[in-house]
Amino acid sequence: MFAKHLSFWRLKYVIMAKFRRRTCIILSLFILFIFSVMMGLKMLRPNKAAFGVPFGLDLLPEVHQRPPHLGKIFDSQMSDKINSETNIKNLKRVEITVKPSKASEPYVEDLPPLNYYLHVFYYSWYGNPQFDGKYIHWNHSVLKHWDPRINKNNPQGKHNPPDDIGSSFYPELGTYSSRDPAVIETHMKQIYSASIGVLALSWYPPGSHDENGIPTDDLVPTILDKAHKYNLKVTFHIEPYSNRDDQNMYENVKYIIDKYGNHPAFYRYKTKSGNSLPMFYIYDSYITKPEQWANLLTISGPWSIRNSPYDALFIALLVEDKHKYDILQSGFNGIYTYFATNGFTYGSSYENWGRLKLFCDHFQLIFIPSVGPGYIDTSIRPWNTQNTRNRVNGKYYETALSAALQAHPSVISITSFNEWHEGTQIEKAVPKRTSNTVYLDYWPHKPSHYLELTRKWSEKYSKERTTYALENQSPVS
Repeated sequence: MFAKHLSFWRLKYVIMAKFRRRTCIILSLFILFIFSVMMGLKMLRPNKAAFGVPFGLDLLPEVHQRPPHLGKIFDSQMSDKINSETNIKNLKRVEITVKPSKASEPYVEDLPPLNYYLHVFYYSWYGNPQFDGKYIHWNHSVLKHWDPRINKNNPQGKHNPPDDIGSSFYPELGTYSSRDPAVIETHMKQIYSASIGVLALSWYPPGSHDENGIPTDDLVPTILDKAHKYNLKVTFHIEPYSNRDDQNMYENVKYIIDKYGNHPAFYRYKTKSGNSLPMFYIYDSYITKPEQWANLLTISGPWSIRNSPYDALFIALLVEDKHKYDILQSGFNGIYTYFATNGFTYGSSYENWGRLKLFCDHFQLIFIPSVGPGYIDTSIRPWNTQNTRNRVNGKYYETALSAALQAHPSVISITSFNEWHEGTQIEKAVPKRTSNTVYLDYWPHKPSHYLELTRKWSEKYSKERTTYALENQSPVS
């Protein structure tokens, strides 16, 4: 009898042990699953990211009274602290470099038609010794934070190309020059392969340039010619050049239209009323007071371009919610959001795009949300880990594109084709490693991954847009 009871308890013990072991395994897998989901959400970052913490809207000029210009600084340690989107420093004492591969050929398969409602921001400010006598922008200074307490332990410095560049990614074309006709042509092929119809060219007036560059207006004719070869159109993204105001804006708009307006690649948008008008994106438009913009953009303004040969569609950058009413007062024709950082500003937060679209519809404005593949600028702002957005192998980009499509926008803009400093590029990138840095890349996908994703969503957007497009509206003249 005792032996039978002993056998029973042994059997029960074995069964219970197996049950406990199975329960532990299931519980462990459940915990691992929850952890993985939380990490994924952390990489995507919530829509309601805090604006008030040190690196929120303070990055933007004249928001919260930040000084408009940042200085030069270098910090080789702080950029180590960004999760999986950081550069890795001091891996080995002996330098190991994976050189960029030869630029791969553009797609040869049949591509969907170009989508002229899909625009991409394009930068022609890069230079190298072969074409420009020196490196330009690839050697970008590392920028100083405006709070001296953050900077006190940070040495100054600049990047040292070709192995050390002002980017967390490395281009397939290497440290190219924007003056190289072969580079421009390759860029147009890549944009064409992504089914993007329009590139929004970063533009400064003749003789003007950004703090790290040189004048580039002389490149516009070549860019227009190369774009036309691939049936692309070019619009202008007017940067906040020195002393920009209503009067010199009138002169610069006149200059652009007189000089480039007859080129077949010059972009015009056909409105509901049937007018085909040039379009100008105005970066940091909120810096200028609405009263001054109204001098240019309203019929009664002393410098008005309305109902003149230089009339155009002017698209303002919306950062904060309150900018909506300034934009109306100014006489702008639409808004765009530019930043590829979900949660960084009111305008760049996906959750606000539906409300912004309703506002634009009510006041007959063009709504242009800006989507991007990710964001990381710690190669030039090592203190700005707050605003890094992990690409998550393309999931971040597709989430942004999906949110944009849900808002039924008039146009979608992409930030960017090649803003390498801020890690928003969809241009091809390749693996590269040095003794100090492992550059990010698109692994496990190939260098064309973000061009392919763009092509897929361009086709989807083109099909969906036909269901809600304004009557008698077409993209180009």
